[in-house]
Amino acid sequence: RGGRVHIFVGSGSSGTGGDCCFHSGASSALTGGQAVVAGGEGTASSSGALLLRSSNSGEAGSSGRITFSSGTAMGGNSGSIFIGSGVASRGQGGIVKLTVGSGTSASGGNMQIQSGRS
Repeated sequence: RGGRVHIFVGSGSSGTGGDCCFHSGASSALTGGQAVVAGGEGTASSSGALLLRSSNSGEAGSSGRITFSSGTAMGGNSGSIFIGSGVASRGQGGIVKLTVGSGTSASGGNMQIQSGRS
């Protein structure tokens, strides 16, 4: 079994909890560094999952937001965002599922898909 890496940031009892930031290197002459987070490869079985989620809130708050966003481009095109499942060579392709949460004391959430202006 391979090892584990755990990174914990301090909690806040009278204020906010600590932040955990990962940032790849910048470049003034060429492309900046790439940041990669991936589940482990399983050569004889399944690969490891990648779970990205915000934690649950307390009774008086909202759970945290997750934002996927490409940066602003000053001289070229802004970056693309791709969401997709992998190719299966001996089975069924994966599912891409987008869901919106239900509301117990108000209506469920909205789903909005919007393209850019030209």
